[in-house]
Order: sequence, then structure tokens, then C-alpha cells
Amino acid sequence: MRGQWGTRLGFILAASGSAVGLGNIWGFPFMAGQSGGGLFVLFYLACVAVIGLPVMIAEIMVGRRAQRSPVGAYGRLSGDKAMWKLVGWMGVAAGVLILSFYSVIAGWTLDYTVLSIRDAFAGRSPGDIEALFAERTGERPGGVIFLHALFMVMVIAIVAGGVEKGLERAVRILMPLLFVLIVGLLIYGTTLEGFGEGARFLFVPDLDEFDAGAALAALGQSMFSLSLGMGAILTYGSYLRRKDDIVATSTTISLLDTFIAVAAGMILFPIVFTYDLGTAGGEGLIFEVLPAFFENMPAGQLVAIVFFALLFFAALTSALSLLEVVTATVIDQLGWRRLTAAAAVGGGIFVLGLPSAHAELLPFWEDLFGMGFQESLVFLIYNVFLPLGGLLISVFAGWVLTRSASYEEFTAGSRLAGLYPGWLILVRFIVPIGILLVFVTTWAEMFFPDLLSSEGANE
Repeated sequence: MRGQWGTRLGFILAASGSAVGLGNIWGFPFMAGQSGGGLFVLFYLACVAVIGLPVMIAEIMVGRRAQRSPVGAYGRLSGDKAMWKLVGWMGVAAGVLILSFYSVIAGWTLDYTVLSIRDAFAGRSPGDIEALFAERTGERPGGVIFLHALFMVMVIAIVAGGVEKGLERAVRILMPLLFVLIVGLLIYGTTLEGFGEGARFLFVPDLDEFDAGAALAALGQSMFSLSLGMGAILTYGSYLRRKDDIVATSTTISLLDTFIAVAAGMILFPIVFTYDLGTAGGEGLIFEVLPAFFENMPAGQLVAIVFFALLFFAALTSALSLLEVVTATVIDQLGWRRLTAAAAVGGGIFVLGLPSAHAELLPFWEDLFGMGFQESLVFLIYNVFLPLGGLLISVFAGWVLTRSASYEEFTAGSRLAGLYPGWLILVRFIVPIGILLVFVTTWAEMFFPDLLSSEGANE
């Protein structure tokens, strides 16, 4: 018998945990910083409503209708057509590739949580902390591999516990804790000198700082931050009970995910403006710069502990959904026991992630492909798998799934049946056009950068 969520709240927390990750808490604020702040945020919110939410409804709908993970769901609902099964396998592959390097980064957050508890940043200059990051991640590969393994063991253990006893029990603890940490840091941010300036930057539009490229970035972020296009939400939807309202549930998940992203901006931008860090940044700002500034804050050690613990919990809840996609597929397709499937798949993902943990394991890779192994995976995921996954799920739900089936799923247990015609228009036309725009522009920018640049346009 297929597992089910014990409660609607359990599903909401699990799906929110899948969507909320390192990209939300860190990627959204600094993408906003690089793209001009306020207008980017407004465009992002519009894209969540017009593109992200309809696609999430579609994924949950397909999963619950088929009661299968991606491969089985597409096969069952398409009449066993090989093309659509391939789309399912693409989502599974995306989950494997993402988790292989995501686990390595999650290991860094665990390491820095422990370092914060030990007060290891005390008395160190910014240069010393930058050197510490290089030492922890590059010069001590054994430690990185150990943390990668430890994180994967945690994820495997939870997923092996099943839907209600493993996933739901874990997210009932982790997600409320995550929200408490977010709210605590948000309250702390209001006490900083740069809070007002940070709020103005994030919410007051500046037309001079925004361009078409940033608009497309906001569109992409709205889809990717909701964990769409990789089969995770579809798989979680397959465990949803018939009486649960897909539309209201999807809306709640989208609102929670958006709250976390915007709250992260309200946590980080006051720090940025208080200490004049500059609004653009990336991975280095988390692990190389922020610890030095935590040391200069009141109760800085406590803030550092809470911040890195927050990143770790966000990474863990997202990793659970990624492993569940692949585990559920193995169970559905091969009939394996859950513990065996989770352990085998998790072990394989750990091995695949070793070159991301230690680049010297594949010394030829960068010379051959022009980028490191982990960079190659990120490129493949975000420029191929996820855009295509989001596009194809919208096409499938809008054109392949029968209208009677989609209407039945949309309206089951819902008081929002009247919204079905609007959702169908969005998922058939608006969503595919929007995603295609992102996909085509991204590749055109890579191969024909002068064509899209302002300089090239003026020549």
C-alpha cells in the first residue's frame, strides 16, 4: 500500500521544506541585490503567482492522480508513452545530480555551525577567516568528504523511515524550527543601523537599476525556488490524500516559500548596509565574510550559530525531497523495500558527489570541459533539466492530461473550483511562453552575448 501524509499540515511542511533551501535563504537576497532590489522583488512576486503557483498545482495534480513517482506518473497518465516516461526519468536524474553537490555544500553549513558553537571565528581578521574557508573546503578534503557522508547518512535515515514516520515526523520538527530561526533573525535585523536602508532597497523600485536580464532572472528564480521541474513536488503530491485541497495547499506552500525568501532579504540587507558590504555577493560572503562581521555584532557568536544552523536545516529539508524522488522511483519501478532503495540510491549519490567534495579526484575535468565538475553539474541542472522540466509538466497537465481528470483533481475538496478555467489558460499558454522565454534567452546570452547586451543593441 502506498504511503500517505498523515495530515494536510504534514504535506504542507514537507513541500515547503522541499522548496525552501540554500537558494531561498541566500540566493534570492543576493540575486535581488545584483538586479536592483525593489523592482526585481515585485517582478519575482508576480512570477510566483502567475507561473510558479500554476506549475506547483500541476505537479501535485499529476502526482496525486497517478499515485506514482515521476516515471510511473507520466507513464500511467499518458498511456505508457515512452516520451513522457523519459520526462519522468529526466526529473529523477535532476534530483540525483542536484543532491550530489547539494550535500557537499550542506556539509559546509554543518561545519560552520560547529565552528560557530566552538567560537572558532573569535579574534580572527577577515583575511584569516577567508583563509580558514579555503583550508576547510580545499586543503582538507578528508573533512569535506566526511561531512558529505554524514549529511547523506542523515538524509537516508529519515527517508528510509517512510512517509508518515520518516518524512512527516522530521519536517514537523525541522520546518517550525526553521521558521522560528528566520523570525528570530528578522527581529534581530530590525535593531541594526542599516535596517531602514535595507528595507528601502528591497521594497522601493529603482527603474535605473533594472533591465530585461534581471526580469528573466526573477522569472527563473520564482520557478526554481519553489522546487519545480525536478519531480520533488510531484512525488510528494502522490502521497496526498483525496480529500485534501490541492489549490489551497499549493497557495499556502507558495506563500510560505515566498515569505522565507523575502524574510531572508530583510535579514541580510540590513547587515549588508550596516557594515557596507555591497549588495552583490555569493558563496564567499556566507563563509568568508559574514563570520567576521558576526564577531563585531552584539551576541555575535549566537547570531552566527543561529544563521548557520538555519542554512543547515534549510539544506536538510530540501535534500529529503530530492532523495525521496529517486527512492520512490526505485520502489515504484523495481519493487524494492524502502530501506534498501534509500540506502542504495543515497550511497550512489554520495559516490557521485565525491568529485564535488574534492576536485582532484577528476583532475582532467576542467581542462576537458572548461569548468569544474560541480560547476558543470550546476550548469546542466539550471540551464537544461529544470527549465525543460517546468515547461514539460505544464504542457503535460494542460494538454495531455484529460480535462475531466485535471478538473476532478483541481476541484476535489476545494471551494475554489471557479478558478479552474483561469488555471487552465495559465498552464496551457502563459507558463510555457514564460519558461521558453527564460530558456531561450539564457542560451542566447551564453552563445550570443553581444546580441542581448545593451552595448550590442546600440551598435
